[in-house]
Amino acid sequence: MSKESSKTEWFVFYTKSRQEKKVNELLLKNGFESFLPTQKVMRQWSDRKKRIEVPLFNSYIFVRIEEYRLVEVLKIPGVSWTITHNGKPAFLRQQEYELICRYLQTGLFIESVINPQNFEIGEKVKVIDGPLKGFSGVLTKKNSDTIFSVFIDTMNYTLSIQLDNSLLQRIYLT
Repeated sequence: MSKESSKTEWFVFYTKSRQEKKVNELLLKNGFESFLPTQKVMRQWSDRKKRIEVPLFNSYIFVRIEEYRLVEVLKIPGVSWTITHNGKPAFLRQQEYELICRYLQTGLFIESVINPQNFEIGEKVKVIDGPLKGFSGVLTKKNSDTIFSVFIDTMNYTLSIQLDNSLLQRIYLT
């Protein structure tokens, strides 16, 4: 086995709908190192409001393993498939993992206000300050002229992030 194939990465798996927490427990019980980022949100029912913990990425869970062990994770009940990027199993880069952890420590909800005249859909943007400093992506959507979405290509996932436009910078391609 080559050194390259034994390198551990945070591989991205898709779970059955609303099974993320159960899958996380099963992974830990089976000796895997898993990462399920969650955030607290306010939900309202007809009779009450309640703060609940929900996954940051719906139906996604991260498992730190060697690539040759992917099939072992797929045997865990509730795990549907491996997310792929360019035909290969997707994994979270160390920088992305650290940014998510930093964001989770802030306790902030992931959404922000930008001035829609300053940015166009399809532009590359980078966060230049705050807990998500260094995070970059492509502007993919604007809702109500205040929310933008960033596509994280390695995970094939789009996050809606609310940030003051002073925290954003265009990335110019040369």
